[in-house]
Amino acid sequence: MTLEILTSDLLSPIRHGFFTRRGGASSGIFAGLNCGRGSSDQNEAVALNRSRVADALGVQGDSLVGVHQVHSADVVTVTGPGTAREKADALVTATPEVALSVLTADCQPVLFADTEAGVIGAAHAGWRGAMDGILEATLDAMEALGARREHTFAAIGPTISQGSYEVGPEFLEEFMEEDPDNARFFANGEGDRMLFDLPAYGLNRLRKAGVAEAEWIRHCTYSDPARFYSYRRSTHRGEADYGRLISAIRL
Repeated sequence: MTLEILTSDLLSPIRHGFFTRRGGASSGIFAGLNCGRGSSDQNEAVALNRSRVADALGVQGDSLVGVHQVHSADVVTVTGPGTAREKADALVTATPEVALSVLTADCQPVLFADTEAGVIGAAHAGWRGAMDGILEATLDAMEALGARREHTFAAIGPTISQGSYEVGPEFLEEFMEEDPDNARFFANGEGDRMLFDLPAYGLNRLRKAGVAEAEWIRHCTYSDPARFYSYRRSTHRGEADYGRLISAIRL
């Protein structure tokens, strides 16, 4: 099976992709394109999957760069090939032929591009990272390389949608403490449960930060098991582990 690569017109002509699980070498609960080194999948399968991604983007294997994601607001500036194993949740670069990548399994993968300045970025933005400012920090780091946020476009890839993201009252309270206007990202669920709209929250942060334009490509990780890995779905099914989707961008 060939790789399935989702894209955003906003980022054109920059080469990029939100990769689904289709076309990979992993099997079992990881079946497909699992690119997570931190999973319990076979190392050889993960390495082969990552090699296929690098080939699809037209870069060498060591030019597919990632970080050790920890739900932070920390950003790494990449100046050349080699895996950046720092603890961080976003990467930026102005270096051609380096592919920036993030891994997700419900959190938002966000790809950024200022084509005029030749600066790109990639961020892993779960609710914690988004609340703590990872998206704004990525834009700041891009600006340090010469980008302008009013010329920067951002696309959110496959992430968990509101209908699948049930949370408790303490979760709502944390968002209300940050900004009472955040109530608009919640809908009523059963009992005291609420449904949180993570991509809408991410889009709001991006637009308030002053990007030229931002979009969510409207794919839900939880509700489409044939195409996407989902941490929450795996938990609900009682599975021992879960695969990680990869999203990447290069100049």
